[in-house]
Amino acid sequence: MTDEDKKGRSIRSFVLRQGRISDAQQRAYDALMPCYAIPYKPELLDLMQVFGRHAPKILEIGFGMGSATAQIAAAMPHQDYLGVEVHTPGVGALMRLLDAGQLNNVRIIQHDAVEVLSYMIAENSLDGVHIFFPDPWPKKRHHKRRLIQASLLKLLVSRLKVGGYVHLATDWQEYAEWMLEVLSAEDKLQNTVESYAVKPDYRPETKFERRGLELGHGVWDIVFKRI
Repeated sequence: MTDEDKKGRSIRSFVLRQGRISDAQQRAYDALMPCYAIPYKPELLDLMQVFGRHAPKILEIGFGMGSATAQIAAAMPHQDYLGVEVHTPGVGALMRLLDAGQLNNVRIIQHDAVEVLSYMIAENSLDGVHIFFPDPWPKKRHHKRRLIQASLLKLLVSRLKVGGYVHLATDWQEYAEWMLEVLSAEDKLQNTVESYAVKPDYRPETKFERRGLELGHGVWDIVFKRI
């Protein structure tokens, strides 16, 4: 049992920060929740029933403002995407994009990803997981706040089908090294390449990636498969 558990505080996959929601995002949020949102409930989802078809199911944790999510969903209509995000402006922004593009292969849960994984996602039900540009928490004393930890990874792996994949991306080299080490230590995962992957065609360039490149950072993609 961790110190967090002993104190009765659950571990979170995020740190909630205040963010201003625009009028357009708020309108989309209010009007489109019934179309795209799944309320958090501590009970297993039937993903086939949610999307109304048999298709590969991909989970995205922390989609930000949703631009990459919408682009991927539009380019990959044969796959279904479940996005998990806590920040209301991003949820509203993605709903606007989905509505504008008439995209029906995305659903959103606005809740902590650890609890969603623990209580709503069945074992061996996912074909893939995307985590793009999570907060790197660069200061060493903050590394415990990083999303990519061995405990979360074991939970993710249990929800993946054999042959399913985990795709991470970051523009912080030290975090990329951390991610590669954490994934390499999981015996139910296997790297698809020797170290870092070439960016898959389906992942669009994000604003975070552009910002990193402008700052002279590299960008690292890491793709492992469940074995």
